[in-house]
Amino acid sequence: MNYKFLLPILLLVFSCKPKPVVKETLLDVLPQDAALFLKINKLANFSSELKNNTVLQQIQKTKYYDDILAKTAYLNHIAINEGGVLGFYEVGKNKFEFIFTTKANLLDADLDKVTNKKIETLTYENKELSRITITNQVFYLYKLEDLWVVASSKLLIENVVRTGKENKLNPVLEKLYNTSSKNTSASIFINLKTSQNIFKSALKESKSASVKHFADWLAIEFNGKPDELFLNGIILAKDSIKNYTSLLSNTTPVTSSFTSYTPKNIDIVTDYTFNNYETFLRNQKIYLDAKEPLDTGIKGVEQLSILQLKSDKAVMLTTFDSEALLGLIESIKIEENTYQGTTLIKLNNSNFISNRFNPLVKDFESNFCTVFENTYIFSETESGLQTIIANIKSGNTLSNDHAYNTTKDLLSNESSIQFYATKNGLLRLSELHGLDVLTESISHLDNSTVLAAQVTADANFYHANLVIKKSTITTTTTSVSPLFTLELSNDLATNPQFVKNHRNNSYEIVVQDTDNNLYLISSEGKVLWKKKLDGKIQGKIQQVDLYKNGKLQLAFTTNNQFLILDRNGEQVSNFNFKFEGGNLNPLAVFDYENNRNYRFLVTQGTAIYMYNSSASLVKGFTYTKAESPILQAPKHFRIGNKDYLVFQLANGSLKIKHRAGQDRIKLEEKIDFSSNEVYLYKDKFITTNKEGVLHLIDSKGKLAASNLKLGPNHGLDATSKTLVYMDDNMLSIRGKKTELELGVYEKPKIFYIDNKLYISVTDIQNQKIYLFDSQSKSIANFPVYGSSSIDLIDMDKDDKLEVVSKDQENSIIVYKLN
Repeated sequence: MNYKFLLPILLLVFSCKPKPVVKETLLDVLPQDAALFLKINKLANFSSELKNNTVLQQIQKTKYYDDILAKTAYLNHIAINEGGVLGFYEVGKNKFEFIFTTKANLLDADLDKVTNKKIETLTYENKELSRITITNQVFYLYKLEDLWVVASSKLLIENVVRTGKENKLNPVLEKLYNTSSKNTSASIFINLKTSQNIFKSALKESKSASVKHFADWLAIEFNGKPDELFLNGIILAKDSIKNYTSLLSNTTPVTSSFTSYTPKNIDIVTDYTFNNYETFLRNQKIYLDAKEPLDTGIKGVEQLSILQLKSDKAVMLTTFDSEALLGLIESIKIEENTYQGTTLIKLNNSNFISNRFNPLVKDFESNFCTVFENTYIFSETESGLQTIIANIKSGNTLSNDHAYNTTKDLLSNESSIQFYATKNGLLRLSELHGLDVLTESISHLDNSTVLAAQVTADANFYHANLVIKKSTITTTTTSVSPLFTLELSNDLATNPQFVKNHRNNSYEIVVQDTDNNLYLISSEGKVLWKKKLDGKIQGKIQQVDLYKNGKLQLAFTTNNQFLILDRNGEQVSNFNFKFEGGNLNPLAVFDYENNRNYRFLVTQGTAIYMYNSSASLVKGFTYTKAESPILQAPKHFRIGNKDYLVFQLANGSLKIKHRAGQDRIKLEEKIDFSSNEVYLYKDKFITTNKEGVLHLIDSKGKLAASNLKLGPNHGLDATSKTLVYMDDNMLSIRGKKTELELGVYEKPKIFYIDNKLYISVTDIQNQKIYLFDSQSKSIANFPVYGSSSIDLIDMDKDDKLEVVSKDQENSIIVYKLN
């Protein structure tokens, strides 16, 4: 996708600052070869709109911004009530200077408070000039009849002295200038053929050079409100010159349906429409200097949409001749399968789209496809297409998105080109095009900020609208959007879980497949590394800070190993223990005083091994052999200032020890343990037996029982104040029961995040994930699709929770709670 038409606008918007300029001007004073002209109609309105606009307020200074302020510093001292025009000119390679002209007396500048200044009188061609130096910046003033002119370059002011008001006006610029609105605070005129160099310090050279190929002139009216910037205007392009906009010449826009199939959490989407595909092909032939129009066989296409969803890219085609397009797809089909009831087609022609829609689509591989009515969605990856399908199925599309809908009133219903981006999308765009000066500025925008732009073809020109808007409405209703899916090489062997990235305090995902490969996956769905292990990981992976330096490691057991890996998947020295015979329980990690002096407990049958942070066995720990095989990973609890180490044994014994391994509490009674762990609930140790009886043991060893009459496959979880259990299809949270649909349910899980409890349970038979609050109230828009127990965290530090679960047998899915 060519985003170049946005670049000069974005750079201009993010460089704005109120400057005391005036109300009227004469364009013919200024040389016509400026890269950019700024016409100010209403000083008070323009200054106020800039000053009070929350979008601009969020943008912090950058070097590019500071350079502009320094270059135009003199204008900050002018206190006048007239109009003016500001022009930027290239004077030397990549060096830009300005000229400003107005009817007001520029010598009346308020310089009293400026301490480091110098004012001199010069003569050029018998005309008197003033040279003013302010903090090493030099400005030149000249009075031309009834006008005043200030320039940052001696060369430019001398040019004005020589030519006076005799500059030959550019007819296109003159037309744009004379037809510009006097009711807006400002108008901007950009010569796209000469302006690329003004942005070269901000753009990579290869990117800035291509701006000129979009069109000839861009004229924009500036409208600012507290929570939005709205720019509207026209684009001119000569038919005789090859411009990007000429691809849509002599076409009429149609109503687009892209919002019905575009996920809410899209980063960037660009949509093209044209009523006559044959005309587009002729324009494309001219643009590409091709001998013949491309023979596509899909002449009913009237809409092309390009989607960027994190690392995944997709293209949508909408056609009124679906049969012809479907026939082409059938001819390149390798195989097909289904995902959430939708057919997913694998293709053998990766250039199917890019060959037909160059230059609108480049660097895109059409490897997979699906169909919704008359819209065909192509994706580079199967997981990317699955993410889009999941969003469509759950109704999480732009058509239902508040942020997008706030921009609709400012845009036309039909457009030739429509562009929409979130803050993340703008960051991606600025990085893609080397806009280093924008990346910092955009990063300070509110997370709810979105940008929408459109270009609409008319008879001899193009209408353009652009809005940057902060979404201000808050809602208590939670929407749940599939963020991404990721397919692995093999089926999953473990449930995915979140682990912390100590470098940026965000979270990533770890999961293992049936070939014993362990994966670390980024918050954008990219595999960071893959490591082959000797066996399947037992239970949950723990994170530790062995060296007490804030850098986290992954600690776990497999069937026959105890391993600790660093963030890069490399083994931490000495932490690779192998145990003959295997059959290890999940690893237990104790940090008694929260000082990172860890105790690692590995249990194998009746054997107990306790290691310290130096990978040495703890000599003072005496409970090294249990009376019967240990069923679960040991657990550590603290009541008051006492520690309790709890072991469940196969003979029904519950051993409760202190740190050194001696008995803390002696229990004579035996419990026929269910598959559930021991928890600390209201200062009592609780667990259940196979008959569904809840056993409670206090800190003095007193045993009580409560017959909950639970079935043999019940699941249990608890915190210090909350008890949750699942029995068949009945969920109980703090004694309040909720009947779910019949299914096969995994054990419930409690999450405590930001002082709020969440309870999840997954129906693996019907592949549904449920999420409730502590009052047994379902979180809005749940259940969602998934086939394993979940993990829940704010993964990317945006104050919104993410859910990760197994999706298909060989894939994971991540949802965002908005």
